[in-house]
Amino acid sequence: MTRTLVTGSAGRFGRSVVSALADAGHEVIGVDTAPGTPAEAAAVLPADLTDLGEAFEVMSRFRPDAVVHLAAIATPFSRTDAFTYRVNTQLAFNVCEAATAAGVERIVIASSPTVIGYGTAAWAPAYLPIDEDHPVAPWNAYSLSKLVAEQVMATFARTSTAKLAAIRPCFVVAPEEWAGAPTQSGHTMAERLDQPEIAGVSLFNYIDARDASDLVLTLLDRLPDLPNGEVFFAGAADALAREPLAELLPRINPATAGLAAGLTGSAPAFSSAKAGRLLGWQAKRSWRTEIGAP
Repeated sequence: MTRTLVTGSAGRFGRSVVSALADAGHEVIGVDTAPGTPAEAAAVLPADLTDLGEAFEVMSRFRPDAVVHLAAIATPFSRTDAFTYRVNTQLAFNVCEAATAAGVERIVIASSPTVIGYGTAAWAPAYLPIDEDHPVAPWNAYSLSKLVAEQVMATFARTSTAKLAAIRPCFVVAPEEWAGAPTQSGHTMAERLDQPEIAGVSLFNYIDARDASDLVLTLLDRLPDLPNGEVFFAGAADALAREPLAELLPRINPATAGLAAGLTGSAPAFSSAKAGRLLGWQAKRSWRTEIGAP
């Protein structure tokens, strides 16, 4: 049985990851300072992983085969910039340092599509749909911290024997949020659809937490066969919008005019084709079938 340690196991993404791993037969160890880790976890330990000593103790105590690092200040501007940057970058370094020192074989860390730089009036995409080769341009402490986390991952991929990768999950939607619970932005999913200016800031990206968890599970299985240090977008196969983005995006973000012309039908602004090509993964769930579901 594979023992997999999940940091941030009580978060909106972490809960689904814990459940998916447990259902697949992993012995899951949850690490989170907040309550809420699913009961499927074999053990749960509150630990401050920004403290390198605690990070080493966690890895030494549990000796996991794999680590999924999700713990972070999860949204921009929810804390001070200095705190967000320090916590997120220190977490990424400490987890990778302690895990590789403990001989962990596989490590997946969570980054964010925000590294691309959307969200300011001056930003324009280089092309659409956006993939992993698109230039990055972080503009706030959160997006910068996630880009640093990717670089931390890449550094350990070059210098250790562990296999590592990063994922950039789009706007993560927990199962209860389809039924009307507030999302991480404070809006409901129905509000994000009814008021396009809300989701338009992030180019209408989203992913069901269970689909993102399936990607984590697949990636852990396939890591030994992949080039070390890969980065993957994880998004739904459609946009979180009732209109084609070819028409909607230029109204919300004029800088996308012309570039969005190919986003016809329900096509999203972010491409997960790399995950499909290298991992055989694609998202299965859509707002069209999930919203309002019990």
